Amino acid sequence: MTQPDLEQAILDLVRRPDYRPAKPRKIAQQLQVPEAEAADVKRAVKRLVARGQLAYGSNHLVQAPGADKPKGDRIVGVFRRNEGGFGFVRPAGATRGDPDVRDIYIPADKAGDASSGDTVAVRLKGERGGRGERGRGPRGEIVEILERESHQFVGTYFESGGTGLVEIDGGLFSRPISVGDAAARNARPGDKVVLDMIRFPSHVHEGEGAVVEVLGPQGKPGVDTLSVLREFKLPEQFPKEVLEEARRQTKRFEESVPADRLDATGETVITIDPVDARDFDDAISLVRLPNGGWRLGVHIADVSHFVRPKLALDREAFQRATSVYLPDRVIPMLPELISNGLASLQPGKLRYTKTAYLEFEEDGLRLSSEFHSAVIKSRRRLAYEQVDEFLADPGPWQRKWGGEVCELLGRMRELAAILRRRRMARGALELAMPEVKVELDRQGRVTGAHVVENTESHKIIEEFMLAANEAVAEMLRDRGFQFLRRIHPAPNPRKLAALGEFVAALGLPHRGLESRFTLQRLLNEVLGLPQQNAVHYAALRSLPRAVYSPKEEEHFALASPCYCHFTSPIRRYPDLTIHRLVDAVLSGKRPRSDVGELTLSGEHCSDREQQAEAAERELTKLKLLSYLSDRIGEEMEAVITGVESFGLFVQGVRLPAEGLIHADSLQDDYYRFDRAAHSLFGRRSENQFRLGDVVRVAVARVDLERRELDFRLVGRGPKAAPAARIEPAVGKAGPAKRKAKPGTKTRSPSVRRAKRGKRP
Repeated sequence: MTQPDLEQAILDLVRRPDYRPAKPRKIAQQLQVPEAEAADVKRAVKRLVARGQLAYGSNHLVQAPGADKPKGDRIVGVFRRNEGGFGFVRPAGATRGDPDVRDIYIPADKAGDASSGDTVAVRLKGERGGRGERGRGPRGEIVEILERESHQFVGTYFESGGTGLVEIDGGLFSRPISVGDAAARNARPGDKVVLDMIRFPSHVHEGEGAVVEVLGPQGKPGVDTLSVLREFKLPEQFPKEVLEEARRQTKRFEESVPADRLDATGETVITIDPVDARDFDDAISLVRLPNGGWRLGVHIADVSHFVRPKLALDREAFQRATSVYLPDRVIPMLPELISNGLASLQPGKLRYTKTAYLEFEEDGLRLSSEFHSAVIKSRRRLAYEQVDEFLADPGPWQRKWGGEVCELLGRMRELAAILRRRRMARGALELAMPEVKVELDRQGRVTGAHVVENTESHKIIEEFMLAANEAVAEMLRDRGFQFLRRIHPAPNPRKLAALGEFVAALGLPHRGLESRFTLQRLLNEVLGLPQQNAVHYAALRSLPRAVYSPKEEEHFALASPCYCHFTSPIRRYPDLTIHRLVDAVLSGKRPRSDVGELTLSGEHCSDREQQAEAAERELTKLKLLSYLSDRIGEEMEAVITGVESFGLFVQGVRLPAEGLIHADSLQDDYYRFDRAAHSLFGRRSENQFRLGDVVRVAVARVDLERRELDFRLVGRGPKAAPAARIEPAVGKAGPAKRKAKPGTKTRSPSVRRAKRGKRP
């Protein structure tokens, strides 16, 4: 059952006249949902409550909204606990950055045993503003926990006083959790384990749990990855029925050109991907027209031919919604028989595609677009690194690749540059954020890390993917179809004003940030400066997230009034839904349209995307910390990326690890914090630390359980100044070796991230 179908079934049940309020597990039984999928019902109920379509009654019983009147001033929301015990509740339905909604402050002694991520009911208790509390806002107490985010957590097992304890990873709980005797699970001190919480800790009692899985000794290669897989509840093996369906598709497929498909096998078509890519879901052809214009072919793997709606493959793909790219493995959305086999556009093999032909004038203005179900045969499988070498010096590659492929690459370079200039001229934003690539040996041990580089070959493919995505979206819009768009709302003016104040405090000139043009001008001006990361990150924080939704909204960062994702159906479920709509257009059918169902699907896919991003960030951080744990005292050059009263946040230049220099470790002077100037000032004039300053640091402390890195100051580098430009560091592994398609792994898909090459 798909997520929309499940949610509709729950609503139908609750709206029945004979329905009696019940808990989610009872609802699952009434709907005859398999016990293994009962958790899906709980999550579906939680989403429906958040949208106001259902409500929780007493004892966590699910009921229709308004079935009873809440007692007192109760607000439902999601709780986030700070390490100090206090926390905040974001009211249900509120979005980050919404100027009309303020988070509710919950003191430690009013939070009960609520854990981060729990859905809770809060009673308001006035306004904040007491001594030691920063800012003002509503204050409340948690009166009921309506839904636990999770009962399982990952941590490190140890023993004290004959009692087994687990230190939960990430600082979620301030004290270890007692697990009694863990011998039944063969847990040994230092093992990473999965704990099932029996009693959540609060300010009046300790937590209690049971070890349900032992992952292995901390530090053993692969155990950190297993920890993150369990922490984020990422799927691993595909269900048996999904693999069986994939095998059936394999047996049916024949390498031939069916009568109902366009035969494009005679065209010069190539793929360009990371050197270690295993699936190839996009290919390019390009010819110059007699009138001086261009005919661009963007050929995308026809996943919709193999993944049929509502069958096992489709249900599993929807639940996963995206492939997850971790430093040492990929968790695919589709089984490898499909993703790396039938659908992959492998060189020299007949492969099915959804093909978009885009005709441009000589100056890059798109004149027309047409779409086909086609068959192609890729001439060459090229790597980004190879193409960059060719673009720098074509000569050595002429004999190896032949004239047709080399001439195609030359045309691609020319058209991509034209399209890029047009896109920038219309106000598209481009944020350059550092992207970390962890280097591993064959045993999975970290050998280093570097900031990856967004090269010209990446930009060429990016432009063609953007053009195809926009053309498909406009075609569906013009036919009146409802579809999952990729939307990116404009930033709140107050956020932009705050960004302007931040930039001014850094001493950087700016002429207001009221438009995307002035914002991009600022981003361009700081490229290569020590302040670059801080300014680009602050700009990113001022923008809302890009999400999937049927709303007719623009993509602000791309300056596109109508945009969707079409180019990565092997690894993104929204792209698969677009392919099915293209199928409907080509067959002359009008698909069933349900905006509510599309909205729910978009929310689900957006949530899964954010989960995948968070998991990759966390594992990258964990691997870097593991690498540095054996290098206490090692020195490196770093840039100050944040300044707070308690210390300086810094990021290494060559090894892009992020950590903290505690203010109390600065023993050479007495420092005061200037919030407006984002600086720590000492009594002596030369003792100033500002955002963007370059410093020399040494690794002082690594805490793998709490995932913290402390540095100590060793010396100073050049002050942040326009002349002090820092070139991006590229490690021995070179540019990125793993592919991302437009819109992947970014808070806003316009962020330029070289890691996987193909973006928004």
